[in-house]
Amino acid sequence: MPLRAHAQQEAAGDVPGWMPSTGFVQYGETDTDTRAFTAGVTWPWQRRWSLWGGEVGGYWELALGHWSAPAALNGRESAVVTQVALTPTFRWRPSGGASPWFAEAAIGLTFTMPVYESRDKRFSTAFNFADHIAVGRNFGPQGRHELALRFEHFSNGGISHPNPGENFLQLRYSLRWR
Repeated sequence: MPLRAHAQQEAAGDVPGWMPSTGFVQYGETDTDTRAFTAGVTWPWQRRWSLWGGEVGGYWELALGHWSAPAALNGRESAVVTQVALTPTFRWRPSGGASPWFAEAAIGLTFTMPVYESRDKRFSTAFNFADHIAVGRNFGPQGRHELALRFEHFSNGGISHPNPGENFLQLRYSLRWR
């Protein structure tokens, strides 16, 4: 189904809200050699708005990630972190929402276990915020496949110190199941 038709179906409530519509995998790196592998699912919002000649919609994202960093500060050989995130994401598409191209922005909540500590940085909290901006494009039959380039920042927003934050450049592949 074309992107526009899928968006209209979602807006009409014809897509069950409790079932995820999309699955994704992504890989990201920092400038300090921390790597993150993430997988997750998304649930589309039914609400859409017109903005700047395009259409804004969005989705809820639930993600599970695995971070690894060389030579942790605490003397371990490496730092390994499991991350869980829940993120509401706004997505804008030009041409009234019919374009395969999109831009998106989000701020969500994330939990890491244990607290992230690498050779260069140590977070003070397990609960943090994750915000990202991205550009991407749908392709393939009915636009079901998607690639996005993302910049994502993790930090606790100054709630506790130290708060060095960590920035990832990420590549994401998504597949819309329905």
